[in-house]
Amino acid sequence: MESLRTNTVAPPATTLGYKLGVFGVVLVLLWIGIFKFTPTEAAAIEPLIKNHPLMGWTYHFFSVQTVSNLVGLSEIVVAIGLIYGFFNPRVGYFSGLIASAIFIVTLSFLFTTPNTWKIVDSVPVANFFLVKDILFLAIAIMVVEHNKKLLSAINE
Repeated sequence: MESLRTNTVAPPATTLGYKLGVFGVVLVLLWIGIFKFTPTEAAAIEPLIKNHPLMGWTYHFFSVQTVSNLVGLSEIVVAIGLIYGFFNPRVGYFSGLIASAIFIVTLSFLFTTPNTWKIVDSVPVANFFLVKDILFLAIAIMVVEHNKKLLSAINE
């Protein structure tokens, strides 16, 4: 009976779908995080950050490139944390929380950036590179839930 209880508390450690989903998030965070260190990406994200009520202030203290570098660094650190989270549930849990915050902020750009929504052939469309973060947010939440269950099982 004890083994049944343990199996219901702890999720399957690493299913293929879970690994693939986390790998996809890690790949995009690393790729885009590295790209943030370029002047092209720094200029591209400036309108997003400048118009965000929680982030716009950063340009009063830092250059466009420095802000982009800080965003990129945070994305890279979270990606590394998600990878390490496969081996350490506590790191996975906190990396999932921070990744969730990153994707919530990114999705909020849909509402804080002027001209993000347009009507094309009578269909409302947005900057689709932002919309992808709905899926990434779902995977980040899965990482949090998965690692929370693992931590609960360890602490019992």
